[in-house]
Amino acid sequence: MSTTFTLDTSTSRANPTPSPMKRLTVPAIRARKVDGQTAEPIVMLTAYTARMAQLLDPHCDVLLVGDSLGQVVYGLSSTVPVTMEMMCNHGAAVVRGSYHSLVIVDMPFGSYEASPVQAFESAARILKETGAAGVKLEGGEAMAETIAFLTARGIPVCAHVGLTPQAVNTLGGYGARGRSKAEAEKILRDARAVDAAGCFLLVVEGVMEKIAGDVTAAVSCPTIGIGASVDCDGQVLVIDDMLGMFERVPRFVKRYESLAETITGAVTQYAADVRNRSFPTDEQVYRPKK
Repeated sequence: MSTTFTLDTSTSRANPTPSPMKRLTVPAIRARKVDGQTAEPIVMLTAYTARMAQLLDPHCDVLLVGDSLGQVVYGLSSTVPVTMEMMCNHGAAVVRGSYHSLVIVDMPFGSYEASPVQAFESAARILKETGAAGVKLEGGEAMAETIAFLTARGIPVCAHVGLTPQAVNTLGGYGARGRSKAEAEKILRDARAVDAAGCFLLVVEGVMEKIAGDVTAAVSCPTIGIGASVDCDGQVLVIDDMLGMFERVPRFVKRYESLAETITGAVTQYAADVRNRSFPTDEQVYRPKK
């Protein structure tokens, strides 16, 4: 899907005329952390559609087109079945719907693990087809060589350590990581390895609170917590979780709204109006002008 395709902002309800804003850059996000401190925490949320990107864009520093769309949008049981086509299509939509936030796109499972060359080919495709500024991939020490390879070739990388959802089959579930001393030490080694490899941002997911603080202090790049710690340099949540679109959410999610209830109420009323023929009214039908 090409980002050169644009919708007529005068006729499309999905693309109202935007308020021009200068888009944030990778160096600008990376520079938020100076001498181990981030004065202004980084605000990140997931986005999967152009309209949602429009709504989030003025308030966020980074929009993540997460492979969580596999579960949130497509109803899949995990992120493992997500394809490159899904990520590219949704990534392009989010880029089209945003003007200010830095947009990064998750690399789906199986698109980067085999070799740095495979990762470059996949990442290059994502950047070309979406217009995004960077990619995110999961893994620590094992992916350090790949991160260095991509970074050296002009592809900004956001790394991801701790609970890595693409490895759910190996991990055996989505429980918090770092409960044992050995696992905590591994997460810290992973973080240092990807930081040394050149990632500009590091997502720390589902770890014991102290580990997140230790990781943030140990790396030079900003950290983004999700189920981690307030001590991270920024935070991210899945937008559908924080808006209350699902009955069940992880413990680390704060619901800021209950949209599922709002939608249910609206649809219930609509269904009743249709069945009792009170919709449409004179205001919603076309008649000859007098």
